[in-house]
Formats: sequence, C-alpha cells, structure tokens
Amino acid sequence: MHAGPSGFHNAPVTRTLVITSAILTVAAGLRGRSQRLGFSYQDTIENRNIWKFIPSVFAFSSSPELIIGLYLLYYFRVFERQIGSNKYSVFVLFSLIVSTAFEVLALALLKDSRISAAGPYGLIFASFIPFYFDIPVTSRFHMFGMNFSDKSAIYFAGFQLLLCAWKSSFMPAICGALAGFLFRINAFGIRKLKFPKKITSVISRLFFSSASSSHASRANIRGNAHVPYAGRQRNYPSVGHIPMPEPPESSIALLVSMGFNSSAARQALMQARNDINVATNILLEAQTR
Repeated sequence: MHAGPSGFHNAPVTRTLVITSAILTVAAGLRGRSQRLGFSYQDTIENRNIWKFIPSVFAFSSSPELIIGLYLLYYFRVFERQIGSNKYSVFVLFSLIVSTAFEVLALALLKDSRISAAGPYGLIFASFIPFYFDIPVTSRFHMFGMNFSDKSAIYFAGFQLLLCAWKSSFMPAICGALAGFLFRINAFGIRKLKFPKKITSVISRLFFSSASSSHASRANIRGNAHVPYAGRQRNYPSVGHIPMPEPPESSIALLVSMGFNSSAARQALMQARNDINVATNILLEAQTR
C-alpha cells in the first residue's frame, strides 16, 4: 500500500517522533534500563516516579518493538500529510496524554504489579483508528483461502507489535485505541484545536528545519503540475471533447494522504479519468521534473 513519497517529506512531526524514540531507546539500552521502563502500580501510584514518564512513553524496551514500532510510526506519517503538521501535532499530543492517563487509571484500579510495555504504544494504536476509518482499500487479493487487502500488512505489523511484549502490551494498546476513538468522535472539540502560530513558528525553527523545503516542494508541484499533464497527455487515456468526470473525494483524499497537493490531485484524476494508478504516475512525473 502506498504511503506517499519516501522519506519525511511533508512530515516533520513524524521525523521528530521517530528520531526521539530511536535515541531514547538506544540510550536506555546502553545504560541497562530498558527492562525498567514502563508503568507499574508500585512505581506510578505508590512511589510516584514521575521521571519515568517521558522515557516510558517514547522508548521501547526491546529491539523487535523498536523496529516494528518505528516502521508503524513512519508509515502513519500519511496522516500528517493529510491533515497538516499542526493538526497532527494536536493528535499526537492528545493521543499520548489521554492514553497515558487511561493507563495510569487502569493501574490504580487493577493494582497490577506487572510493568506495562514501554514505548509510544498509545500513539501507534490510536493511529489505527483513523487508519481503519479514513484510509480506503485500493486493492484486494486472495491467499491461503483468505481474503486480504493492501492494508493487511499494516494490521499484521500492529498485531506483531502487540505480541512483542505479550500481556504487557495489551493495556497500552487498548488505552491508545480508546484515545484514538475519542479523537475520532471529536471529544471536547479536540479536532478543531490548533497550536498558535507563534508556537508552531518557534517549534519549526527548532525541530522542523525541512518545513521551508517542504513548502517549496509543494509550490513546485503546483507550478509544474500543468506542464507534464499537457506534455504527456498522449501517454494517458485521451478524453477528447468528452467532459471529464468530477473526481470522487475519496480518491482525492487518498492522493493527498500520499503527500500530493489536493488541487494537483484533482487535476491528475480528471486527466486520468479517475484512474488512481494513472493519476499517481502523472503526479510522480510532475514531481520529478
């Protein structure tokens, strides 16, 4: 399944998350503290070890968790490209805070002495909610007597992550899914919130140095989009004098989720007569010119 252009193009928040998670995981491993990360009733409720919150939220406890977790975080950059870095930052912050609050509440109620899995489980499994509802299936196939779609690989990766820490990962995964559901239903009007421009400006200077290049790339796509359409029209289905059909919003949203500009995506779909594969090729050609 396509997640858009490779790398962190138009996804500076995701880049920061991936780098932060990787650095904290490696640092915890080098200091021999990987297995002590995570939340437990004794540490969180009784001893109130607040210092463990940040590393426990971002750092994984094992290499398999790190590999699968970073892969999923990297893939879910599709949402940042779709809704923008500002709103995606709100989603990230909401998911991490709410899932952690749910986890602490569960520990207080269950009084479980086991340590829950460390890492951004809350954010990852919160992301599966919009992934299920908002990312359309573009192809299906049959294997081993079962039906699969192009989204199956992501679900399988999530299932593998869930099993990496066995029972310790169930609680943070469930809390993350609950946080994602609350964001989905717009609890507390969260989906309307945005960070003030002054804050985003400061953050972008500190962490998102690629923002300016991203804007330039988007401008190049908008500026060059018309050229390859006209110059390469013979390579794609000719529309002649037949009115071009209006592209469905779901197809436009899919191309936008891949990192393309919405107006360029609409024009490419009209040029390709709503064939997503052909439209993708048109946009990629426009991007490489």
